[in-house]
Amino acid sequence: MAFAGILNDADITAALAACQAPDSFKHKEFFAKVGLSGKSDDDVKKAFEVIDQDKSHFIEEDELKLFLQNFSAGARALTDAETKEFLKAGDSDGDGKIGVDEFAALVKN
Repeated sequence: MAFAGILNDADITAALAACQAPDSFKHKEFFAKVGLSGKSDDDVKKAFEVIDQDKSHFIEEDELKLFLQNFSAGARALTDAETKEFLKAGDSDGDGKIGVDEFAALVKN
């Protein structure tokens, strides 16, 4: 489990169940349900490192599309609309990707 020691399995299951339908993913609700919103900055950074699959120190659009699969291999991919909305919400400097500080702001706000 990629998030072992950071997140609770039951919270992950509940958060994924709440956004199974296409176009039902809302990042604020997901972060709250999965328990990430209330975690320390260090835990949020650890979560970022799990999601940053290519270790580029950024979460790019292709990694966002597969965001839910970081929490469970069988989870669905985000729709194009969800991916673009998620990127728009997190990319505060307009460079087309989400850095660790942008991710922390996205999780906490």
